[in-house]
Amino acid sequence: SHPVGATMTSHVKLRKERVGMVDYDTQIKEVRCQLVDQLKVLDLQLEQKSQQLQDLTDYLRRRGEIESEYARSLEKLAEKFTSRIKRKEPSSHSVSQVWLALLSQTRQESRDHNRLSESCSTSLIQPLTHCLEYTQRLAKKSKDICTQLQDGLLKVTTELQTAWRTYYQYHSDYVSAEGKLKEAEKQEEKQKQSAAKKLERLIEKRQVKVQDIYLKCSKARNDYLLNLAAANASMNKYYLQDISTLINCADAGYHLSLGRVMQAYLSSRWQTQQNLSTGLQQLQDTVSRLDQSQDRDTLLRDHYNTFCMPLRFPFQPHDGDQVSEVSAECEMRCELETRFKQIQTRLKAVTQETEEASKSMSASQSSLLESICDDDLELGSGSSQDGSTENLTVKPSVARRRANVQEIENLYFTRVKEYLVDSSLVSKLQAKHDLLKVAVEKAEASNGHQPRQNGKSLRVRKTPSSANLMHNHKLFNGDMLSFIQASGQQIPIVVQSCIRFINLNGLHHEGIFRVPGSQMEVNSLRDAFGRGEDPLAEGRYDLDSVAGVLKLYFRGLENPLFPIDSTSQLLEHVQIKNEAERAAQLKMVISSYPEPVIVVMRYLFAFLHHVSQYSDENMMQPYNLAVCFGPSLVRGTHDDDVVTLQPQINALVNNLILQHESIFPNQSEVQGPVYEKCMTLEQDDGEPIIEDGDVEAEYTHSKDELERGSSLDNITSLSAAATQKKAERPRANSSGSIDQRLKAGPAGGGTASGGKLMLQIPIGPQCRPRRVQSPGNVHRDSQHSSSEDILVQVDKV
Repeated sequence: SHPVGATMTSHVKLRKERVGMVDYDTQIKEVRCQLVDQLKVLDLQLEQKSQQLQDLTDYLRRRGEIESEYARSLEKLAEKFTSRIKRKEPSSHSVSQVWLALLSQTRQESRDHNRLSESCSTSLIQPLTHCLEYTQRLAKKSKDICTQLQDGLLKVTTELQTAWRTYYQYHSDYVSAEGKLKEAEKQEEKQKQSAAKKLERLIEKRQVKVQDIYLKCSKARNDYLLNLAAANASMNKYYLQDISTLINCADAGYHLSLGRVMQAYLSSRWQTQQNLSTGLQQLQDTVSRLDQSQDRDTLLRDHYNTFCMPLRFPFQPHDGDQVSEVSAECEMRCELETRFKQIQTRLKAVTQETEEASKSMSASQSSLLESICDDDLELGSGSSQDGSTENLTVKPSVARRRANVQEIENLYFTRVKEYLVDSSLVSKLQAKHDLLKVAVEKAEASNGHQPRQNGKSLRVRKTPSSANLMHNHKLFNGDMLSFIQASGQQIPIVVQSCIRFINLNGLHHEGIFRVPGSQMEVNSLRDAFGRGEDPLAEGRYDLDSVAGVLKLYFRGLENPLFPIDSTSQLLEHVQIKNEAERAAQLKMVISSYPEPVIVVMRYLFAFLHHVSQYSDENMMQPYNLAVCFGPSLVRGTHDDDVVTLQPQINALVNNLILQHESIFPNQSEVQGPVYEKCMTLEQDDGEPIIEDGDVEAEYTHSKDELERGSSLDNITSLSAAATQKKAERPRANSSGSIDQRLKAGPAGGGTASGGKLMLQIPIGPQCRPRRVQSPGNVHRDSQHSSSEDILVQVDKV
């Protein structure tokens, strides 16, 4: 931990007197007010230090002029500054104590000060002037970093609110679905025997829906809890360490410079006035007690309400939800184990970087203090009685030394910023790591003891067949709008499938979209999608290859996602400084696009924003994603514009990711699928539910149809009788999607003259891992069937 952590416990305490649940909005509003007050206090502290330096400079200058005026003039001078101090609140700062001791000793210096007059009017004033200059610079730079840290802190609280609302929404859906299920069960008890079978099917469908919504709710709760832990960790880090570090930065060299000036003053005094040794010794004692850490703690203690750490953000369960921990149940276990390992690796790397940053910060601080000490002061022992002033000389190259000090200052604050940012990231990752570790250990401890769920239905995962693509429009290297209109896919299958795959397996994958995948695998996926198949439905692929296919699709479009004739207008609007006005102007341009294009844009940028929310783990901030996607989505009118406009295009895509909710029309304005953060392994649309007792009947029925020479579309229409109702929130391919058809070709089997239908039902634990175990290095599982069989994959729900 940071060395100042131990000193902070003396002033940072929780506000225990506030009892009861505090609303997040109210609590965050209080934190905002507190952060504003902190900046005011830091400004006040700078004003106080500047005033102290100015007063001391005035004092020395005035002292040099009146040294010849004997005791009376000197006494008046002491009274003048004493009266100034009396008008202010008494301070226990070590610098203030030095100032008081100096004035007290001045009253005793009412005799001969000719030699001291020369010293005061020349060599002692210049270092104080330099000290005032770099003190103001350091304070400004410290304030800039403090403002950035506060912005990061507020960003964490905003992410907490977003995760909290998402969790409430999904839990509401879960409570509603559970209520409908109970209502159907009550109706079953009241109905007669003749209607029992119909109600039983209704109950089974609602049970499946409740289970699916519960899984989404658990995922949303997990994100909420992780963001909650990260927010509290960030608060702890900021209040316990960052504030102290920034105050230290602002005070760097201030106490040292002032102390050196006073030491030089004392050196001159000891040479000429041994008779005042008692008074000078008192001043020496106060100077030796100059303590930067003590003054920092005194400042924090004097402004307790401004710098005290706020209350921890409490977990606020929604409507009777009893789960208050990260859960690794069933399907989520594999995901959380993978995420835990990735965070563990990332935490180790960032921790090492933080340790190196801490060492670099300490080294640069030492260099800064050494450069500050390289001034025109030479400190004597104070024992010589020689009347000369040869020990106070001015060194050459003053301008060069001052330029060197500013260069070292910039390096020092760069190191401070790196350390604070890295250590804040460590705090957030450590909080998530600890929660995930507990969840994974509990899941391992309970492995094998969980009862199987009595699921009475099987979900058939169907993949689209190229035989059903009744249009001649290309998916890759074609016109997206024409393809959407011809195929009926509101979201092209390659976009929907890749995004779903990454949502389920790769949100935490380090370098997603930045690290290239296997070109051979990218080409294989491209060809499969081009044939109308969905290779990601069952196969396992490298995450970087899947991300590469998504980028390849947009990069190869005949017309870019953003029409070329609107590029100049978009790049012009992105230069607008006001955030709200910029979003409004960009929305006005985008709203003029065809609605199918807007739907795809909205879906893509909501997904990219979701990916950026895991930047602590995947290292893909919005700007990094903008660099990866910018050239694929936005093009200039001429090829030569690519390099010239690239920074502006990156800025545009970065803004679209950050402000996607404000820029893209919502669902009430433009109908169509919307991206969901908490996806499950199976799609809700186009997935028939076949009851256990009906599997054999479905097989026999389908076989008979094949023997009569029916097409694949007839098979689909037979199984569609058991299809679930479309969810209220539209999803990709919700209308006219090729996802409603059986998969044909090498990966999905095919029909032959024999007309056989083979159902493959996996046997294994109900809670077996259902997603890629190692996203960074997985292999594709290929399935082969003879030309005489059709292979339909059936998974238990």
